[in-house]
Amino acid sequence: MKVAVDISLYPLDADFIPPIKDVIERLNSYPGLQVETNPMSTQVRGEYAEVMMALTAEIGTTFERVPKAVFAIRILNNPVAG
Repeated sequence: MKVAVDISLYPLDADFIPPIKDVIERLNSYPGLQVETNPMSTQVRGEYAEVMMALTAEIGTTFERVPKAVFAIRILNNPVAG
């Protein structure tokens, strides 16, 4: 099953750009995922299991590296190809 995820990271720190760039770079390292960014969020598309595995790993890594952070996530199943 294909899914599309809209994810935003809000590091609760004055220097918020580096952690955002870091998580986007890490998500782009997964060859089976399609990752697109815009000024407000990142969209990740792919097979459900692969997307969720990547998000679990990368959210965990971010929480280990960034003392206080918020992720806002929306998940859509069966996305329309665009």
